This record gives sequence, structure tokens and C-alpha cells, in this order.
Amino acid sequence: MRAKLTPYLFIVTVCTCITLFGSAFASQGPTEQLRPFLDKITGILAGNPAVTNAEMNKIDQVMDVVKEGFDFQEMSKRVLGKKWRSLSNQERREFVDLFTQLLKYAYVAKLNGYTDQHVEYVKQRIKGNKAEVKTVLVDGDRRVPISYIMLLKHEQWMVYDVVVEGVSLVRNYLEQFREIIRKDKFDGLTRQIELKIVEFQRNSTSA
Repeated sequence: MRAKLTPYLFIVTVCTCITLFGSAFASQGPTEQLRPFLDKITGILAGNPAVTNAEMNKIDQVMDVVKEGFDFQEMSKRVLGKKWRSLSNQERREFVDLFTQLLKYAYVAKLNGYTDQHVEYVKQRIKGNKAEVKTVLVDGDRRVPISYIMLLKHEQWMVYDVVVEGVSLVRNYLEQFREIIRKDKFDGLTRQIELKIVEFQRNSTSA
């Protein structure tokens, strides 16, 4: 159950997303809300990029902030597609928590190699309460296009999908989860996610 988004690229996108919160940004557009804290957070990662067991507390703190600007509920809803509508409120809450943990351990636990990459902001497109901010991640001679797909909620632009080199994180998981649900039902999907999280936790502890 791995989307085609590398751990390194994911953490860059997620760290960008933490800039989306706070009343000071309420009147600003999506691009303006993406900028301010990016250098600070990527600087933290570049200063001590290796993620060992001792580093996981720092990662937990980063993820706590990320949750304020990354709409994991909206993302969870979209990766489940039609199945979301049939879930109870409790099942939805439990799935959001599971999916958030999956993303955390699938990508954040592999941050080795983050150094001096930087982000260029290309353009934004706003249509109603939705927006897309196009950026380019510059890594030496490599230029990676990354788009942030957002919803405006309570005067705050929230990221619910990240598209890297044309590959949507949400669509990738949607296709994987749809197949698992078809074969093993929703309970089978949650069991697989739980097992994957345990595996990631075990690996991070032994690192």
C-alpha cells in the first residue's frame, strides 16, 4: 500500500502545508499561506535530517503542526470514495486516525538525505472554494513539479491532495484501497493498514 510519492518528496510537501494555519493568514490567498514557515521547517530537517528513534519526538511535533493545515479528514474521505458515505461517524474518525498514522510512518520515518533543496512558487489557480498552487522542488539539477490541491474552510486554505510529477497521492491510494475493499471489505482494509503501521513502528524503533 505505497503511493508513488517518495518519503523525501512527501515530507517537503507536508512541511510546506504547515504554513496554512493561523488567523494572521485568514485574508491571504493560498500561495501566501504556503510561504512563511517553509524555510524554517525545511531548515530544521536539513540541520539534522537523519531520523532515528531519538528523532521521532521531533517528527511527532512536526506532524502535530502539519495537522493544523493538512485536511486529513478530507483526504481520508477522498481515498475511500463511495465507501465513505456508508461509514458511521465513529468508523470515519477511526479511519482518519489510521490513515494519518500510515502517512506519517510511510514517509516521515525515511527523511535521510534532506539537505538544501528549495521550492519555487510558479502560479495559483482559484475556482470557488478550491485552489491549486503549482510549485517546483529544485534539487540540484532536478526540478520536480508539485501541485497542492486545497479547499477553503473557515477562511483557511487546507491542503487535501498533493500531485507530484502528475501523480496524485489521493488518487493513488483510492485505487489501492478500492481494490482491497473489493476483495477483503472495509474491515480487511483497516486490518492491513494497522499491520502496516505496526511494521513501520517496529522498523523506526530498531533504527
